[in-house]
Amino acid sequence: MNKCSYIRKDISFYTNTTKCAGWLYVPDGDSRPVIVMAHGLGGTRDMLDPYAQFFAEAGYACLLFDYRNFGASDGNKRQRINAKDQLQDWDSAIEYVKNSPFVDGKQIILFGTSFSGGHVIIESYKHPELKAAISQCPYTDGTASIRSINWKSKTKIYLKLVLDLLSCLTGYHPVMINVVDAPSTTALVTTSEFKKYLDKASINPDFKNFTPARTGLEFLKYTPGKYAKDVKIPVYYAVCDQDIVAPAKKTLFHVSQAHNATIKHYSCGHFSIYDDSYFKIVTKDYLKFLDQIINI
Repeated sequence: MNKCSYIRKDISFYTNTTKCAGWLYVPDGDSRPVIVMAHGLGGTRDMLDPYAQFFAEAGYACLLFDYRNFGASDGNKRQRINAKDQLQDWDSAIEYVKNSPFVDGKQIILFGTSFSGGHVIIESYKHPELKAAISQCPYTDGTASIRSINWKSKTKIYLKLVLDLLSCLTGYHPVMINVVDAPSTTALVTTSEFKKYLDKASINPDFKNFTPARTGLEFLKYTPGKYAKDVKIPVYYAVCDQDIVAPAKKTLFHVSQAHNATIKHYSCGHFSIYDDSYFKIVTKDYLKFLDQIINI
C-alpha cells in the first residue's frame, strides 16, 4: 500500500447547544471518502487514533470525535454514558461531514468499536444513504452482557446503582463506579483483559476510568443488535470469538440475520483485538472490505 500524506485538523460540531471535539484527518489529493469514528464505552478518541491514521494513510478521510461529556468535548454531566445522547452525537457528526468542504460528503462510512460498534448498527439502519460501516467487537445485546458479569460484581453494582439513584433525589454528587476492572470488582465491565483496556485508554492522560453507577441501566434497555437484520448498507462485523464482554454467541445471533453483512471471526478476547498483532490483521481486512465498495 502506497501511503498517503495527510493533515489532522482540530474541528468541532454541536449537538443541540453542546460542542463536540473532533479530529479531521484529511489526506492529500481530491476530496476523499470519509470515515466517521467514535470511541467505545468510557474511552476517548485517542484510543482510535491508530485506526484513523491507518485509514488516512490509505487515502480515506476520517472524523474521529469525543462524545459529549467525554475527553475534549463539552458537557456538564462528565463521564455519563447515555446511549440516546451518543446516538445524537453520531447524527451530528454525520451531518458535519456531509457539509464539510474537506471531504466527500456523499461517500460516508462509519467505524465503531465495542459500545460504539453497537451504535454503528443503529446509525447504519437510520442512515441508508451511507456507503458502508465497520463494527468491531460490537456490543449488541444488553441482557447477554449483563449475564456475563459474575454474581459478586452484579451484587456490588446493584448496591452502587441504588445509592446513585438515591443521590439523584437528594441532590448529592453521583455515585461512581469503574468502567473496566478485574473480575469480581465493582465495574460495568469485569474481565481478565482489563489491563489491556487501561493501557490503551491511558494514552490520554485525562482519561478517567469511572462513570455514574446509573449507567448500568443503559445495559438493561439497550440492544442495538436487533436492528442488524434491517440494515441495508454493507457492514463488516469483526467478531472476537473469545469475547465475554459483548458475548460473541449473541452477537452472531443478531448479525447473522443481516442481509448485507460480512462477518469475520478473530480468535481473541474483547480487548485483545486492539493489540498490535491483531491490529495489523484487522485493519488490512477492513481496507480490503472498503476497497470493494468505495472508489478513491
